[in-house]
Amino acid sequence: MAGETLSEQILRENAAVFEAMLHHRFVEDVKQDRLTRQAFERYLVYEGAFVDTAISIFAYAVAKARTIEQKRWLIAVLEALANQQITYFEKTFAERGIDPATYDLDLPEVAEFRIGMLAIARDGGFLDTVAAMFAAEWMYLTWSKEAAARPIADRLLKEWVDMHAHDDFAAQAKWLRQQLDEAGDHLDTTERKRLSDIFGRAQRLEIAFHDAPYR
Repeated sequence: MAGETLSEQILRENAAVFEAMLHHRFVEDVKQDRLTRQAFERYLVYEGAFVDTAISIFAYAVAKARTIEQKRWLIAVLEALANQQITYFEKTFAERGIDPATYDLDLPEVAEFRIGMLAIARDGGFLDTVAAMFAAEWMYLTWSKEAAARPIADRLLKEWVDMHAHDDFAAQAKWLRQQLDEAGDHLDTTERKRLSDIFGRAQRLEIAFHDAPYR
């Protein structure tokens, strides 16, 4: 569509899969404060493993970034992942008495998400990683803002939701969107569609991943 930014195109072309994730059982259970302790703890282990992988994903992005400004921003993202999000998992595992080693991280939905997202960053260019992580972060920001306004009895789940509704996380998601829009002005139709397809692929991996805590 004429005058459409790349991120607008991506969200339009992937509206069905994006909405499917926003209304996933996991998301609805969090918003309705009915997520079971068992499902939450399985999710924590699976998500903790992915956040560790996300450090590698963003490290690839740093290596492939074109400007020092991009590298500086991404280094700050790495710092937040390593010293905020990973710290949250370490603290939560200790408080809940969770031993991640007793969980099966090789479940197809769990392993394929980690492997698939890492492959996009490893094998693709800078914008490939941006498109994939825009899928993950824009989705989390969107539903977490709504969930954060609702009562959540589990203090640690509430903390996790609030982390993704916070202005710092919003800034990160918006930065990814900005990178796509700035680059999109100079990309041909084929490349724009290819990046849109990466967004869709990442979103489908997210849907399957969020099925896993209910297995």
